[in-house]
Formats: sequence, structure tokens, C-alpha cells
Amino acid sequence: MLVLFAAMTLIAGIAYPIVVTAIGQAVFPYQANGSILEKDGKPVGSELIGQQFDAPYYFWGRLSATAPNPYNAQNSGGSNLGPTNPALVDEVKGRIQALHAADPANTAPIPVDLVTSSGSGLDPHISPAAAAYQASRVAKARGLTPEQVQRMIAENTSGRQFGVLGEPRVNVLRLNLALDRIRPIH
Repeated sequence: MLVLFAAMTLIAGIAYPIVVTAIGQAVFPYQANGSILEKDGKPVGSELIGQQFDAPYYFWGRLSATAPNPYNAQNSGGSNLGPTNPALVDEVKGRIQALHAADPANTAPIPVDLVTSSGSGLDPHISPAAAAYQASRVAKARGLTPEQVQRMIAENTSGRQFGVLGEPRVNVLRLNLALDRIRPIH
């Protein structure tokens, strides 16, 4: 029994993790190292975890449900607030007010993913509709034309996985980094 325990420990606890790590580093190094995005050669975040953006010249992502620090990967999880919960209603109202305050001229309907958090509270993506809703605010703040910003949204929109799974999505950090490349904010 002790020999079997030692053999399984060596196989499952040492050999297997080393082999899987080596294969991951050899075949998928970008993904195996956290899908880290860089700006000016310095890491600024992972494309897999959302970040807090609230400046008018950046696109804003989904709300984070990781309290007290937004987008804290160690505290991943949904808020579990039901649709009639006053806390969820207050959160949605607050986000609607913030979106209207940032772009008072925008009277379009607000996409739901801009006023609610995802199941993990860490979602780095928004829908193309959520990006389009924010396009005029970002264009104005950056001194770009709406067409330039719409083109950036289109260039940074990923389609359905394998053509059928999920919905089209825009990675907020990638989009904001692309905007910084064409019109940096100092």
C-alpha cells in the first residue's frame, strides 16, 4: 500500500504537473503565462480579467461583483442578488446615473451588460452593443471621429467561438490599449 501511495504521488503529484506545464509552455506560452497584455513593454493586465475604467476617454467594462476591491481574482463570484433585491436595483440605478452623467446627450437604451455584473464578477468583455453605446463619449473625449471609434470597436470584436458558441464580444482592455496607440492620453 505504501509503495502504491508513493508511486501515485510521483506520477500524479510530480511527473504529471511537470509534463503538462512543459507542454503548455511549449505549445501555448501566451495562454500558459496568463494572457498578459503589455503597453510600452510593461504588463498592464490579463486579457482574461476585467479592469476598472471610469475615465470618459476609456470604454467601461461590466460591473465587478468582487467587493470590496473590483476585479479581484481571489474573490471571484457573482453577487447572487436577485432581480427584486433592493441592493441590485440600487447598483443598477447608480450605474445608469454614472453612464448618463458621463454622456448626457446619449439617449439610446443602455445595454444590460453595462449595468450588471457577470457570474464571476471578473468579465473582461462587453457586448458590441455596449461598446457602441459608449462610442460617442469616447470619441468626444479623445478628439476622434465616431467613425474612427466604431472602426476600433469592429477591429477589437471577437466572434462566436468556433462560429457557434457564445456571443460576439469586445475585450475592454484590448480596445482601450488600441485607442491609446492611436490617440494617447497624457
